[in-house]
Amino acid sequence: METRILDVPVILPDYYEDCERCMMRLKDALEELEGVSSVQIGAKGLNISLTYDANTISMEKIEDRVRQLGVEVAERYVHDSLHLEGLDCPDCAAKLEKAVGRMNGVLWSSVNYATSKLSVEYEQEKIEREAIADRVRNLGYTVTETVPSGAETPVQKSAWLNRRVITTAASGVFLVAAIIASYLRAPAFVTIPLYAVSIISGGFYAARAGILSLKAFSMDTNLLITLAVVGAIYLHEYGEAAGVIFLFSLGSALEAFTIDRTRRSIRGLIGLSPKEASVIRDGKEAKNRVEDIKVGETVIVRPGERIPLDGVVERGVSSVDESAITGESVPREKSTGLPVYAGTINQRGSMEIRVTKLVGDDTLSRVIHLVEEAQEQKAPSQQFSEKFGRVYTPIVVGLAVVIALYALIDTNPELFRRSLVLLVVACPCALVISTPVAIVSAIGNAAKNGILIKGGAYLEEMGRVSVVAFDKTGTLTTGQLEVTDIIALDSDRNEVLKIAASIESRSEHPLAESILKKASEEKIELYDLAFFEALPGIGARGVMDSQVCHIGNQRLLEQLKIPVPEPGTVEKIRREGKTSMFVVSEGKVIGIIAAADTIRESSRDSIAALRNEGIAKTIMLTGDNTITAHAVAERLGIDDIEAELLPEEKVDQIRKLVSRYGKVAMIGDGINDAPALAAATVGIAMGGAGSHAALETADLALMADDLGMLPYGIRLSRSSLRVIKQNIGFSVFVVVGLVAMTLAGSLSLTLGIIGHEGSALLVIANGMRLLRQRV
Repeated sequence: METRILDVPVILPDYYEDCERCMMRLKDALEELEGVSSVQIGAKGLNISLTYDANTISMEKIEDRVRQLGVEVAERYVHDSLHLEGLDCPDCAAKLEKAVGRMNGVLWSSVNYATSKLSVEYEQEKIEREAIADRVRNLGYTVTETVPSGAETPVQKSAWLNRRVITTAASGVFLVAAIIASYLRAPAFVTIPLYAVSIISGGFYAARAGILSLKAFSMDTNLLITLAVVGAIYLHEYGEAAGVIFLFSLGSALEAFTIDRTRRSIRGLIGLSPKEASVIRDGKEAKNRVEDIKVGETVIVRPGERIPLDGVVERGVSSVDESAITGESVPREKSTGLPVYAGTINQRGSMEIRVTKLVGDDTLSRVIHLVEEAQEQKAPSQQFSEKFGRVYTPIVVGLAVVIALYALIDTNPELFRRSLVLLVVACPCALVISTPVAIVSAIGNAAKNGILIKGGAYLEEMGRVSVVAFDKTGTLTTGQLEVTDIIALDSDRNEVLKIAASIESRSEHPLAESILKKASEEKIELYDLAFFEALPGIGARGVMDSQVCHIGNQRLLEQLKIPVPEPGTVEKIRREGKTSMFVVSEGKVIGIIAAADTIRESSRDSIAALRNEGIAKTIMLTGDNTITAHAVAERLGIDDIEAELLPEEKVDQIRKLVSRYGKVAMIGDGINDAPALAAATVGIAMGGAGSHAALETADLALMADDLGMLPYGIRLSRSSLRVIKQNIGFSVFVVVGLVAMTLAGSLSLTLGIIGHEGSALLVIANGMRLLRQRV
């Protein structure tokens, strides 16, 4: 038996790669192949490790089957999202989720009240999208749009919310009129119709939703409130019935309004991309819809305009406000060859930009999709709240029914009234909404500040992290070498740099770029090379002005049989984590050039800020040599290092840290460090705006190459945990208190609905505070 990792990744659309069910289908199908004994599929299908009998099945056949399966899964299983209106309570979401999930052909459904979105997976051979939408409409909700996953979601004004406000206002007006009429001792034929109109106008939506719930063999707050109002009317308590339904309608409208603000906080990002752009075609400039622009075409963006699509600057110099993507408030300078992103603002100077991504595939669209997807995922605390609600609600409703039946038999109006109050407080709406509104608010806040959090679970885990591990190159450092020292030994300093740059002008080595940059900065004119030869692993040789010159490392000197000059200086450079290059002319060392990877300006302050946030340990995991790693760690104040690590050794180190400390975050470039990111409790990618791979790989992505946002991300996550605990604790206290007061007979219908709706509004308001938390 052999174990191999396939070179061929699963070919699936992006939005299938996050589906564990699709990955399991692929796994099961591969394990059914004769000769295959076990299969493991990595995150997003990026790699497949399998054990198979090479005598029974060939690797080529397995790879062909993987390609076929990717196509088959994408054709058979559909992942869709339906955006809803009229979803006015958390338990309505649970009812709708259950009703859709029972449809033949629907494999999975999830409704998120905070985002008002139904996510569904179904077999298109068994059921059509429109049938699911019809089911939703039949349950009393409006489908404002139906879009495949990954597509853009236009912002729409809620007509349902406007209607709800109007009916609530009408209910309040007639209720006040009825109360005034009663105070003035008007006859019953005047007051009762006023109460009736108040009840009908305020209770229309609740009654309709309640009846539809009954048809669906389900119960929600609307049904329970409707039954309570009918019971109050049965007791001839018309004022109580009108007051309850008005307060419920008012509370629902306020909830819908506040939640709608939270929803719009992210969906408003969509308006950042312009609908039209100026495109150069056949040498002429013309306005075209963004959807019609193709990759490779050139668009013109003038000062003050938003960049329509991702691209690369072909002509022009400007500064661009990228805060919508990266959270960076300081504009970035842009010139030829530099990337730009859709939705960002060109501040000065016209630019011609070559388009590199189509609409819908650009960075802004992907960020919006990933954030909406993240807001839909259920965090562990949310799952607890929903489980509590599923147990609590039937128990309290059952108790209310028993009390009501006993009261009817015993003709006890007071006991019957208590059963009605129990119905009012039976749905723990505050508890169910306590977590999702906090999660949605925090993820929205993070996205606006350049931190992409891929789900509520990662938000919560980030708040519990005690250890942060860093990759070095590209994370703590920029990954770009910079000349730090030029030491002339037997020549002029400028001559040392001139000879070195002249040779390196023909080289493709990373060190060459740093030397040429230095020569350009100092305006050094280069020699004309008569001859160039790369010496792999040791340096390069060049001939100029009849001089034979070399540049290279210590092994070059060994090959040329030249002793190392200034051993003390060379050792000092090495201890500082720098790379030494020796410049040789006519067999004699004339100078030493030292270069080092540039440390990010924000790294040291970020490490200190993490310590202030309570992070117990910081550690660097790098493949670089120990001396360089120690030098960087010492400058940044990092607690510990592990150097000269292979990728699999980084994974081992992460596992040891998790075993010892519990929750560990790993931050790297999102590509090379993918195994270590996956092994950590939370994987964080740097520079998500510049890399789609980084967006897809990690649990969190810092959209700008700025470590300074990491402490804020941890602070926001910890604030979220505190808010969630506050909301859950408060909600449970209110739920228990309302039931206890009801059973004790000290709670009226009106006070019950005030407690029910008021607690929900309070936890929503508390959760929405996370939208306003500052960096």
